[in-house]
Amino acid sequence: MSLSYAMSPPVPETSRSRINPRRIWIDIDNSPHVPFFDPIIETLRKNGHEVIVTARDAYQVRELMELHKLSCTFIGKHYGKNRVAKIIGTVLRAGQLAPSIFRKKIDLAVSHGSRAQVMCAYALGIPTLFILDYEFIAKMGFIRPDYIFVPQMIPDSKELSPKRKVLRYPGLKEDVYVPRLHVDPSVKKLLGFNESDIVVTVRPPATEAHYHNPESDLLLDAALNFLMQSPDARVVLLPRNESQAKILRQTWAKWIASRKIVIPEHVLDGLNLIWFSDLVISGGGTMNREAAALGVPVYSIFRGKIGAVDRQLQMDGRLTLIESVEDIARKIVLKQRLKNKQQLFDQRPALQAIIGGVEEITAARAS
Repeated sequence: MSLSYAMSPPVPETSRSRINPRRIWIDIDNSPHVPFFDPIIETLRKNGHEVIVTARDAYQVRELMELHKLSCTFIGKHYGKNRVAKIIGTVLRAGQLAPSIFRKKIDLAVSHGSRAQVMCAYALGIPTLFILDYEFIAKMGFIRPDYIFVPQMIPDSKELSPKRKVLRYPGLKEDVYVPRLHVDPSVKKLLGFNESDIVVTVRPPATEAHYHNPESDLLLDAALNFLMQSPDARVVLLPRNESQAKILRQTWAKWIASRKIVIPEHVLDGLNLIWFSDLVISGGGTMNREAAALGVPVYSIFRGKIGAVDRQLQMDGRLTLIESVEDIARKIVLKQRLKNKQQLFDQRPALQAIIGGVEEITAARAS
């Protein structure tokens, strides 16, 4: 059974006092989840709910939590790309989460794909809401979340199999936080770029992810070589972790030394960086969809199984799939783009739909 919250209205200020406060546990598992959950946490708290936040100390999560001024309890880390180590690490983190959550009387555990949270909540008897926007994630055997929340463009399938219900929200997960962007022109100057430069933001593939396809690495190399041949192109290269950054600095040392490629020394506001880019090339889903949500031309070098969201964005002309080395010169258009700030303020009901879903789940379970 699927529920849609596309038409859920905002909660009026006058009615918030009538909402029974709930205790909601949010676990942040990866870097993209920080900006996503920031407005969700803020809105739930404004609506009178208590929100407990935990986070995994992996990738750029800690720095992004500081950037967004979000407080949390850091529990667990990343265990690399080895499949066995990943499984052991997930089970270990689930056990580490339990002492901080036990006896807190949580009404609902919410995450965007935190398997450790689902395992922990299952052991403690806490209902779970699993938000996702890529339907081909690895399953956890017999442990299933109670509810799954996905974008409306993801159809019913055997991959979506919660214990209770599938809920849907309109648009993209990135629509939850894109309207909060405060355009900051200093980003371009901070990177040392000129007004005449064609700024290309490049995100390498997630080489440690279970869905990684080595073809994406070949496309990354080909794309960077293509960009290095353009005199006007300047690249902002965003490694996913320090080990990947080390390899990229060695491989592209000549171009980094000449400032043709810039690897930022510190975490930047990703939305501002994308907004001031002329195009984006990415091997990962979130940056692709952030660019699409901002109206920035985006080219995906992701070569795993393409999900329904990216297929729909491709059909809508908001994302271009790069499927071969030949596609790079044939499809990528290098030119400066006109930036229309008005599109940032388009109506995007995704945030309120998710808030409505969380509150309806907790209210139904309490009744």
